[in-house]
Amino acid sequence: HSFGIHVAKMAGLPSLVTERALEIMKSLEKRHHENLAAKGQKNPAEKEVQLSIFQLDDPSLSAIRDALQKTDIDHLTPVEALMKLSEIKKLAGG
Repeated sequence: HSFGIHVAKMAGLPSLVTERALEIMKSLEKRHHENLAAKGQKNPAEKEVQLSIFQLDDPSLSAIRDALQKTDIDHLTPVEALMKLSEIKKLAGG
């Protein structure tokens, strides 16, 4: 289940938005279960499943993770931090 939708409700997002998000989540989970069944894989209902909105094998994500892991945030000046953020934003395609 999505904690994000629960947090959105607590943050006061309109119920129309959170209800639609719940519909979309259920649709994605159903499609995921159907794809697993078609491949003859184990039913995910037997264990907790958290779907990802990211393509986990995306090289950009790896580059961003590596850049973050190499960054010693405790020793950055504010200007260096802004420059690092700009660098990471470029890695993300933004």
